[in-house]
Amino acid sequence: MTDSAGRGARKPAGGSGRSSSASRSGGSAGGSSSRAAGRSGSGAKPPPRTGRPPGNAGRPARTQQRAGEDRTRELRAIPPPDGATASQLDPDVRRALRSLIPATADRVAAHLVATAGLLDSDPDAALQQARAARAFAPRIGVVREAAGLAAYAAGDWAEALAELRAERRLTGSAVHLPVMADCERGLGRPERALQMVGAGDLAMLDDAGRAEMLIVASGARQDLGQLDAAVVMLGDAVDRGRPRPWSPRLWYAYAEALLAAGRPAEARMWFEAVTEIDDGETDAEERLLSLEHPDAGGQGD
Repeated sequence: MTDSAGRGARKPAGGSGRSSSASRSGGSAGGSSSRAAGRSGSGAKPPPRTGRPPGNAGRPARTQQRAGEDRTRELRAIPPPDGATASQLDPDVRRALRSLIPATADRVAAHLVATAGLLDSDPDAALQQARAARAFAPRIGVVREAAGLAAYAAGDWAEALAELRAERRLTGSAVHLPVMADCERGLGRPERALQMVGAGDLAMLDDAGRAEMLIVASGARQDLGQLDAAVVMLGDAVDRGRPRPWSPRLWYAYAEALLAAGRPAEARMWFEAVTEIDDGETDAEERLLSLEHPDAGGQGD
């Protein structure tokens, strides 16, 4: 499902035709508190100063570490599905795994292929495969990217945001800023999404990426009840005379913003425009039908 900001499990907001490690594969896809210790009675000596927390103070951290290690072992035990092989991975992504030993690189590659293959049909399973890849290679940018996009597809906004932040630290890329901003919306923080729109990093995005960021920003304005502002944010970017690859999503978002602002006649016009250029990326035909027949459950005048 999608909303007016373009958030959707099958089509991440930052997609716009870009390839990623979650889709570039061959074949079908490609702390804690411490306790006081050493309580002394009358005349008892204080504990020695060893530079370490006295008594049991360090146990919570060690317990947390063991839990993390157990979780890593559990994830590494997840096998790639039958048919997902390293040879199917896009060569560019495979080159990013060269720092791993060959056996580990093959295993991670198979998990990435599985992630891509499952992303549309079973996002939760795709996320498990991406987590397994991360357990083997947490310092590889394309692995964290795949985990972030899989978490986004599965609707786990917090994990998606954390993974894509990690990917950005590792690679320096700003390509997924729209997805990250949309995650902030999903977490109920539209103000933070709008702050990202005003960041200087947007200069690193291409035209498609900036269009996606506008879609997310318009949705954030709607989240805040700023319905007219949501329309204005997209108004200058839509141009029926010159459709671009990202136009179906941009025009769809504009139609939704118009509808939310109480302008259904204009919304219909833009939904109709989307149907003329859309190849199945949106549900514009269904939305248009619901406007023409409001008794069927859509919104009308």
